Amino acid sequence: MEFRLRDFRQDDFETVWRIDQQCFAPGISYSRVDLAAYLRRPLAFALVAEFCGSGKSPMLGKGISPDDSVPAIVGFIVAEPGSRGVGHIITIDVLPAQRGSGIGSSLLQAAEERLRAARCHSVILETAVDNRVALSFYKKHAYSVTKAIPGYYSDGVDALVMKKNLLSRSAPANLPQ
Repeated sequence: MEFRLRDFRQDDFETVWRIDQQCFAPGISYSRVDLAAYLRRPLAFALVAEFCGSGKSPMLGKGISPDDSVPAIVGFIVAEPGSRGVGHIITIDVLPAQRGSGIGSSLLQAAEERLRAARCHSVILETAVDNRVALSFYKKHAYSVTKAIPGYYSDGVDALVMKKNLLSRSAPANLPQ
């Protein structure tokens, strides 16, 4: 599947919110108000992955059906640099039918590059303790568990905080000093 990454635009909002609803259970998925608030945070940025191949559009899932002339958004990420050099991945969502195609990895790596450019030395994120797929994905990308937060999600599920050092040997050597 061919896709490209680009910056989020306000007219993408309804599509990315619907993707979030498909990717996460109620209590973990964001309300429209919460997602809009994260996207409006002063330092936050968001990237979307668009299907751009020729031929049929990918299976987009319920409620995501742009017309054929518009590239289909198949995933997105929201992140922000922090004041102490620690970035935060707020959410990363890839439509279930598109997982395993490299979209999530590309979104995560692009966000990490932006955080490095913003002089972040590390990045954190939270994920539900029972989300084995996410835990495996993040561990594959050199994230490690730092602590648990009891009752983090509105449905009462605990979260694991995961962290990655952005200045490790796997980080690009051309970082600003």
